Amino acid sequence: MAELPEALAGQLQALLGPRFSTARGDLDQHAHSESFHRAPAPDAVLFPETAEEIAQILPACAAAGVPVVPWGTGTSLEGHALATQGGVSLDLSRMNRVLEVRAGDMQVDVQPGVTREALNRELRATGLFFPVDPGADASLGGMASTRASGTTAVRYGTMRENVLALEVVLADGRIIQTGTRAAKSSAGYDLTGLFVGSEGTLGVITRLTLRLHGQPEEVAAAVCGFDDLEAAVECVTATIQSGIPMARIEFVDAATARAFNLHSGASLPETPHLMVEFHGSPGAVREDAARFGEIATEFGATGFDWAASPEDRARLWRMRHGAYHAAFALRPGAAGVVTDVCVPMSQLPEAVAAAARDIAEAGMIGPIVGHVGDGNFHSLLLVDPASEAELTAAKAIARRMAERALEVGGTISGEHGIGTGKRGLMAAQHGDAWQVMGAIKAALDPCGILNPGKLVPDRN
Repeated sequence: MAELPEALAGQLQALLGPRFSTARGDLDQHAHSESFHRAPAPDAVLFPETAEEIAQILPACAAAGVPVVPWGTGTSLEGHALATQGGVSLDLSRMNRVLEVRAGDMQVDVQPGVTREALNRELRATGLFFPVDPGADASLGGMASTRASGTTAVRYGTMRENVLALEVVLADGRIIQTGTRAAKSSAGYDLTGLFVGSEGTLGVITRLTLRLHGQPEEVAAAVCGFDDLEAAVECVTATIQSGIPMARIEFVDAATARAFNLHSGASLPETPHLMVEFHGSPGAVREDAARFGEIATEFGATGFDWAASPEDRARLWRMRHGAYHAAFALRPGAAGVVTDVCVPMSQLPEAVAAAARDIAEAGMIGPIVGHVGDGNFHSLLLVDPASEAELTAAKAIARRMAERALEVGGTISGEHGIGTGKRGLMAAQHGDAWQVMGAIKAALDPCGILNPGKLVPDRN
């Protein structure tokens, strides 16, 4: 607490009582992320419960020049929620209520601390579900802030398509509403789109209106193997170009298959695999699955293993979602450098193959996985945490992956976001538009307190 101005600390403590914390356990919990990124602990952790409390916190911190870093569940991979410049961590986990389900409109209003799994449990009796599935049980506010996607984006879209409206607290304490409940609007700037993906640098999201989808009548899932990486990825490209409405089509390489076997006791052949899922009516699902099977067979797919029951499907996707943690079975004690690029579908086979070549030539362990139905793939580069040389080499591979993506019209991040980890690549992707982002930041947050050192350029 010594790092906070005494007057501000007293003001925040008076407002929040025991929900203003400088306990070592709370500080340490907010000083790490899921990946190798680290930062000093914040000076305090705040646990607000209402937008009105946040509307008092932000201008008080702005007046004192104290950074405010929003925190969801801490599952981000690029250091988004770390207090790299000190200040307070604004933990939104207590704002965790599902506020209103409007089944007739296929919409729901939630607070930002609601997690995607908690929301879908709440929706079970309605026949609806929220489809965006990044794997981790992330908070919906955090998912909106990073414009998250995941395994189902090829069918249902990302957070960009599924966030209809927001309530946001600005740095000066104003509470604004963006978007509407209507299916469309041409009334002014798309402020909802501005805040979705802003990573807490423009305001604090305190309420979200989300688009829901009907639970599919029939679901079928399968996993199949391929002799080599190129055949598996080319099969994905052919499948998407054929127009088959895949709900999920995921790629894992041979190293990932081996990690699954070591970590979860699976018995996959240690070759590249595709994991697929189909949603729809029973007849449509059968037809789509048969068409995919024909295409996959043309590319040499073998060993089709269909997950017929809900339990089998859950086991399959739990294994895929656990790929990040399973990968560490390939090198116990390692740290992970996570990559995340997205390219046009026509460029996907060469982009994945080039990444695999870079990893092999560096002599690294770096399993590759991807939501390849929309051109998005990742590698987790496993490095000795005590070796600066390995970390430097891994970062160089990650940078080359990003640069190749830009060369073919892709992006440096398909879903993980920028945080601190990819900020150095923003100028390469956006050119002068990056400075425009900085100007928007300066207009909405003139004191620069909201998640400083992230996403946008430093102020001159």
